[in-house]
Formats: sequence, structure tokens, C-alpha cells
Amino acid sequence: MTLLIVGGSGFLGTELVRQAVSVGRPTAATYATRPGSVPGVTWRSLDLRDPGSVEAVVAEVNPRVIVNASSGGADWAVTAEGPVRLAIAAAKAGIRMIQVSTDAVFSGKRPAPYDEHCRPDPITPYGAAKAAAETVLLLHPDAAVARTSLIIGDGQSEHERAVHELAAGTRDGVLFTDDVRCPVHASDLAAALLELASGGATGVHHLGGNQALSRHELGVLIARRDGLDASRLPTGLRADSTLPGPLDIRLDSRSTQRKLRTTLRGAHQFLVPHGLNAAAGADDVAGQ
Repeated sequence: MTLLIVGGSGFLGTELVRQAVSVGRPTAATYATRPGSVPGVTWRSLDLRDPGSVEAVVAEVNPRVIVNASSGGADWAVTAEGPVRLAIAAAKAGIRMIQVSTDAVFSGKRPAPYDEHCRPDPITPYGAAKAAAETVLLLHPDAAVARTSLIIGDGQSEHERAVHELAAGTRDGVLFTDDVRCPVHASDLAAALLELASGGATGVHHLGGNQALSRHELGVLIARRDGLDASRLPTGLRADSTLPGPLDIRLDSRSTQRKLRTTLRGAHQFLVPHGLNAAAGADDVAGQ
């Protein structure tokens, strides 16, 4: 049963590809600029802005399931229209599809948390593009949408790089203390997505970590894990900022979590100081 991972050379896509290959699943993956480095994968160039490119790749690979983990930011043609093209091609061929979405489809104007029944009401261009992409559910009866939050790795994510640069004083900006999310580790998220892909999931699913943190609290945990001086991280309020964006948009992932073997850990569990085991590290950080 071939799996096609769209955006396989990206941050999340690379972890999806790695896990799929590690369990012996026949895997194909796409890239926009250059193929990824995971061996044992069939790589295909794909331009999500081009309907012909989408149809050709889907027909050539003929997968059983497509997971769209591509990241086009606020680029409407890639982030909003690209998934629609994928869904149309997948529906025609009888191929299941999972669209990776985001908590940014919500405004934060209603009381958190947000469960799978909450309607998108985005207030940023990126959130609007991702919300538009969720219309794949209207185009394809076997499609699923998996909303997630801030994705953290083992030093590779944009959020971790930002913390390092802020602590070093090489980057301008602040970490908001009023912007609350449910960070998730890339390995947990990838495993959960592969479970959904294998289990025939449809509809909307939430895949956030099991702990809500502000961006600053998350930054402190990253700094402590990496031996940085957390006191050097500048703070601020998004409410006082000119940067658009929602405040408290924590995801309620309990319904989806009950269907999964994979545990969607909270940041205190996966962001532990180097040299400490996960349990000791989580207890130590939580008690500070």
C-alpha cells in the first residue's frame, strides 16, 4: 500500500517519510526545490500551483493514501489552492487523503479550547489559506483534516531556531506571553498522522500536544533544554503588538487522542534538559 507524502522534503514531511520507511511502508514523496535525503523513497518534483503537475504525480505514483504536509505559508496558490487540486485528483482516482491543517484557522475570539466541532474563523492570511484548504472535505468523501499546533523537533524547527537567535541577541522580536498554543513534537505528530492514514480516518481531527503554553513559556523550555540563558529571552504581549494573530487558540485533542496509540505529549515531556531522562526532566521543569 503506497503512501504519497506531499512536502516530504520539509520539516514535518521528513519525519513522516523517515517513520514510514522505517516500518517498511512503500513510500513516495514530493519536493518543490530539491529531494529529501531519506533513502528508500521514490522522490517526485511537484508544483502544487500547477494542476497538470498534481494530476501527473498522483497518476504516476497511484498511492493508496496521500498525506499533504506541504508548507506554503500565506501563498494562496500553494496553501489554499494546492490541497484542492490534490483532493480533486485523489477523489477521481479513489485515493484517500489527509490534509495537515493548523490551529491558526481560529481567531481566539471565543473561549478556548477549540475542539473538532469549532468552525474556522481565521484572522491572518496564513490562517485563511489553511481554512480554505479544509474545503477538501467538501470535495472528497474520503478526506480527513488534521489540525495541529506549533511543531517542535530536536533543534530543527523554526521556533527552536528563533529561541536560539533571540537568546544570542542576533534576532529582533519578542516571545509573547499571551499567545497560548499546544505545541507538539514532530515525531509524535508524524506517528499520529500515519495512524490516521492507516486507519481510514475521515473528517476533522485535532493533533495538538496535551499541554497549553504561551510562546514565552515554550521558549523557556527550549532554552533550558539547550543550555541557554532563558532570562535573555525578550517578552511582550501580542495584544500590544502590531503583528496580527490570535491569542489563546489551544486545541482540544482529547477526542482524537482516544482513537490513537500514539501519545501526543506536552512540551514539559519532550523538552527536557539534555542528560535527563524524560520523566525526571518533566518533573524538574514543572516544579520550577
